[in-house]
Amino acid sequence: MFDKQQRKLKRSAKLISVLSKYGFKDLIARMGKKPEESSLNEVVSKGTVYERIRLVLEELGPTFVKLGQTFSNREDMLPPELIQELQKLQDKVEVVEMNVEEILENEFNISVKEHFSEIISKPLATASIAQVYKATLISGEEVILKIKKPDVLSVIEDDLLLIKDLVKLISTYSEIASKLNLKQAIATFEKSLLEEVSLVNEGNNIKQFSLNFKNNKETYVPIVYDEFSNNNVLCMEFIDGIKVTDKAELLQHHIDPVKISEVGLRLFVSQILDYGFFHADPHAGNILVKKDGRVVFIDFGAVGKIQPNDKEILESLIVSFVAKNSNKIVRSLKKMAISYDIPDERKFENDVEEVLNFVHSSSLKDIDPHIIINKMKDVLKDNRLYMPDYFYLLFKGIGLIEGVGRTINPDLDIVKSLSPYTKKILSRKISPKKLLKNGMDKVINFTDNVDEIPKELRSVLQKLDDNKFTISSEIKNIEKTNQLIKTSIVNLILAMLLGANIIATAIVFVSESGPRIGEMSLVAVLGFVFSIFLVIVLLLRITRK
Repeated sequence: MFDKQQRKLKRSAKLISVLSKYGFKDLIARMGKKPEESSLNEVVSKGTVYERIRLVLEELGPTFVKLGQTFSNREDMLPPELIQELQKLQDKVEVVEMNVEEILENEFNISVKEHFSEIISKPLATASIAQVYKATLISGEEVILKIKKPDVLSVIEDDLLLIKDLVKLISTYSEIASKLNLKQAIATFEKSLLEEVSLVNEGNNIKQFSLNFKNNKETYVPIVYDEFSNNNVLCMEFIDGIKVTDKAELLQHHIDPVKISEVGLRLFVSQILDYGFFHADPHAGNILVKKDGRVVFIDFGAVGKIQPNDKEILESLIVSFVAKNSNKIVRSLKKMAISYDIPDERKFENDVEEVLNFVHSSSLKDIDPHIIINKMKDVLKDNRLYMPDYFYLLFKGIGLIEGVGRTINPDLDIVKSLSPYTKKILSRKISPKKLLKNGMDKVINFTDNVDEIPKELRSVLQKLDDNKFTISSEIKNIEKTNQLIKTSIVNLILAMLLGANIIATAIVFVSESGPRIGEMSLVAVLGFVFSIFLVIVLLLRITRK
């Protein structure tokens, strides 16, 4: 505990030093600290406040750089000038000396020579969280060893505490910041970053992708070696592949770049719409092509996850977008949003309509997804809709994968790639099985809601029935009001009975069991007749008065 406090104090001192260096003395004063004046005048005059924010993040290290990179997609929260600066953020990564053999022996209690024939000591790649080494197992398989840097987790945890303190401070002293739901955004960032730091989590992500695409012949997922993997080390199959944007080498191996661009885009769309589990950073460095033409996604530290209910809303959103139904798009966006505070509903729908008109008035081949994405982000920002984190990961992922595809295929048509999925979604939504399920769900929900009528309301209805209901104000014709409520409740029960009977009749109708009249089920015929009877009774009751 004492060590943790010391670490936090050390990082706080670093934070104050860097903020002082770049001229944020007002912020330091509000933290109750004294700025370091020595370097203050040196940097204040260099650049705008947004440029200085970027420089602060870069100097504070990996956690703050990742924070800036994450928020570089949040046009709904930050001004455009700051977004532009955050998009320039680059990781300043230093190689850390590691004794790989010693780490493996300590982590797995093994003799390295008994399991590995070779480990190359120079890292193949280095990042802020881990370094990657190539090795060969004693059995001959080439593998990758991803090894977490020492103390990286404790540094990230300390930085997260500082970030939370800063957010609390900024939200307290800035009215604009207090309305931005920064606390929720930082909580999402923290969850995502801690998942990325966990190599066990990354291994599980790879296995999930392998399970999802086990029958897909267009992609390949690397094997994870569990016996040499834990939270600090991840051992997986080495992929001897071609970088997806290396058009010359693809052609040299008789691989069609146009086909690869279409396959890569199709696989990414499948990750989203078929499984709701997608690669969150599909840039060119994270996509390889095997010599047999199969596309391989690597680096599964960051993934996007869509809950089943949200996936259904997302499907409706896509169908409505293709059908140019702005009203349904508005409803879907509201359902999907974490929160919203729309100043003008009519303007919101008009903004969506403008985006639709732009898309449908353009040639499909000439549509730039980046422009559409930016327009949609503007709509969300202007109408104060705060979407879940996966929504922004989708925007980022589609932009990246489309950019990769256009590099090797300038004529890539993203709308054409979406078309088969749109048809699949539509056919699934109107299938008898889906309609029957929706109908049953609605009846069950309706019944549950009626069962959960608050005790107080039941008490009121009981008093009405016993003629013991009294109100301090004068109400005329209380007997007629009482009768009207009773009538409405009876009609409601009859309507529920009608709905349940229709569902039951439909289920019996599609089944082949029970007595039959010709090709039709006798029970289904009786159910149909009973439904007509209930409809007539309801109509008579409604139209009688």
